[in-house]
Amino acid sequence: MAYKEKEIEKLYYSIGEVAEMFSVAPSLIRFWESEFDLIQPKKNRKGNRQFTKEDIDSVRTIYHLVKEKGFTLQGAKEMLKNDTQDVTDKMNLLDSLKRVRQFLVEVREKLHN
Repeated sequence: MAYKEKEIEKLYYSIGEVAEMFSVAPSLIRFWESEFDLIQPKKNRKGNRQFTKEDIDSVRTIYHLVKEKGFTLQGAKEMLKNDTQDVTDKMNLLDSLKRVRQFLVEVREKLHN
């Protein structure tokens, strides 16, 4: 098994990098920032947004509700207003289940070969 270097994590990510993570346009990230208090990136002296891991997690939560679950913006706001932690917990559980499923599919494929 080849040795993998742990990727060095950055403290801040640009809006372009965040948009690329979710395969959306930077304008959508800016729009969500104006619509959701949850997303509050810092801005450097030039006015460029600097997203932290926490900001990216917030974008991920909104992406999950709007793009994956099909909520309207108002519906997503209501969900987050009621219980942001519950939404995040459910999203993390779904991600974990997807990873387990993928692992099991890979094991099944190896057993059939």
